[in-house]
Order: sequence, then C-alpha cells, then structure tokens
Amino acid sequence: MIGKGKSISHTRASMSYGWNQEKDAEIVLKEFLHGDSPAEITKEFKMLQDQNYHCTKNTLSFVISPTIEDGKRLDKNELQAITKRFMHEMKLGERQAIAFVHQDKDHKHIHLYVNRIDFKGVAYNDSFIGKRSQLAAEKTAEHLGLTTVKQIQFEKEFNLNEIRSEIKRRHDLTMKQFKPKSFDAYIKDMQVNGVKVIPTINNQKKLQGFRFEFDGHNLKGSEVHRNMSIGNIGKQMAGIEGAKVLKNNNVTIKIADKLVDLTPNLALKITKFIIKKAIQKGIGY
Repeated sequence: MIGKGKSISHTRASMSYGWNQEKDAEIVLKEFLHGDSPAEITKEFKMLQDQNYHCTKNTLSFVISPTIEDGKRLDKNELQAITKRFMHEMKLGERQAIAFVHQDKDHKHIHLYVNRIDFKGVAYNDSFIGKRSQLAAEKTAEHLGLTTVKQIQFEKEFNLNEIRSEIKRRHDLTMKQFKPKSFDAYIKDMQVNGVKVIPTINNQKKLQGFRFEFDGHNLKGSEVHRNMSIGNIGKQMAGIEGAKVLKNNNVTIKIADKLVDLTPNLALKITKFIIKKAIQKGIGY
C-alpha cells in the first residue's frame, strides 16, 4: 500500500475530480458532513476554514493505494476501514472528511479529503506530510494484513536476483556450448539461449557495453554480474581465441547495418589480458 499527502487550497476543483463518476467513484467515508456535491462539501469545509484566516492551504488531500491484488478483493466496508485507520495513523482526530474510491484501470485507490482546520479553528501541522502519509499507509497495511511497500520491494528484489542468476546461467551456457569467437557471435548465441543482448554505442560510434533483456527486464552487464561487463566477456572470449579475438572484433558489431569498433579502453583491456596469459603460459603457469 502506498500513501501520498499534501495540503491544497483548491478544495472544490480537487474534490470534483474525486467525485468524477466516469471513474466509478464511490463514497466510502463521510465524516461530519451533509452535502451531496463538491460545491456543498466545500462550503461546509469553508465554515470552519473561515475561523483561521492565516491558513491558505486549508484542505488535506490524500491518495491511498492498495496493491492491485489487494484491491481486487477489498469491498466498501474494508476500504472504509483502511481510510479510518489511515486517519488514525495520521493523528487527524475528529475532522470533516470525505473519501471516494476510484476503480478505473483495475487499480482501486482512495482519494481522501480532510479539513485541515478542526472544530476549534486550529490548523493541522502538515510538516513532512508526504513522508508521514507513506508511513501511515505502511502501518495501516500492517495493521489490516495488507501488502506493504517493504514487502513489494522485497519481492521485486527477490525476483530481480532470480533474473540476474538466470541471465548469468544462460551466459555461462552460451560460452560453454557455442564458444563464441566474436562479440557479434556472442550476441547471436545468447539470442539462441533466450537472452537479447543490446550493444551500447557511444557518441564516437564505438562499442562500450551491453545490456541484457530477459523476461521483461533490461539490465546492464555489471548489474547482472561482475563478470558480465563487456570487458570481462571479451576476456572470456580471448581465453578461447587468444589474439584472434581482437581481429575478429575490430569491425564486427552491426547496428542498423552500420559497423562499429571497440572503444580504445576496451581493446586495451583485452590486449593486456592476452599478453598476461601469454606470459603466464610462457613461464609454465
């Protein structure tokens, strides 16, 4: 669940959006109010707001968004419980408030409008209201057994780790199975194993890196694994082909029918690796 909050001055205009019937809006909470339209509710808010002329942004506007999966099973009573608990966590006390649920785009979310001015004419302290709204949504989700942002982030990170591991596994399989002798061959061989390799070309039209596209994710090589940078891939191929890899890769990558070279740094890195291997081999390592 995500919570967003801010103080606003344009109460009627914002509330009219919340009442937009085209978004299948349904009132889920109405506290200390009698009106049946944005104009009437705004007038009721204004009766209290006129007691505090120092405060100009005198309405609190919140959006409370359960996850899509949680939203699918939440009924009106549960959405009301979410709204009330959120207000409790925000320490709003007894105030005029109205909330609507929007169900457009298969993503239920609640628009909550609260009078910033209480019945004594005192303005609610809106310091750090954005951050506090997020924390209140977290506590509300935890209290009601709903999915929290932390859980979503954990699941995303877990899934991303699985994706990284699978791309690396397919890379290792490609190097072992096909033994590519050039970057061009590597790209084609990875495609056979279900991973799209996208060359990154700099302003000088030279190859400087790869991105890996798999199962809806697009990651830089260094984000997949430290051994998946283009330099390390070049070293792996150099281990197979030796100095030939530089000749093979001088002009082998085609982008829109155009040939590109390796960057000088990349060519130098691979050259150093080849020389080091040759020295090690010469002295019997």
